[in-house]
Amino acid sequence: MNISQKGIDLIKNFEGCRLTAYKCPANVWTIGYGHTGSEVHAGLKITQEQAESYLKTDLLVHCNNVSKLVKVPLNQNQFDSLVSFEYNVGYGHFSKSTLLKLLNQGKYKEAAQQFERWKYAGGKVLAGLERRRQAEKNLFLG
Repeated sequence: MNISQKGIDLIKNFEGCRLTAYKCPANVWTIGYGHTGSEVHAGLKITQEQAESYLKTDLLVHCNNVSKLVKVPLNQNQFDSLVSFEYNVGYGHFSKSTLLKLLNQGKYKEAAQQFERWKYAGGKVLAGLERRRQAEKNLFLG
């Protein structure tokens, strides 16, 4: 499956776009629409076109991750919400999550309730993560 424009818009909305590298709340160098990697470092600047290119490449990885880990059928909204979630929390966290375990047991509604547990960064609730998780949950159930 591929992410839809609705899913891309959700990610763009919550990630925002910054053309100068910064450290995210998890203390990781980040640029563009939440792009991370060994090439991202202090002082790095990119163009809007580079940010879009990073996003496109990153989405291929995250779509593949969700497709690989989820063993039950998904509709487009569910897939989009899970790609947004995995894009944000990462493969390792998603692969070990109760959300994924419940989902793969076919417990869609119970899995959806798990989104709201993922609102912490550095041990603190972040309002932006609360909003993102609610949007992901709503899309998943919509």
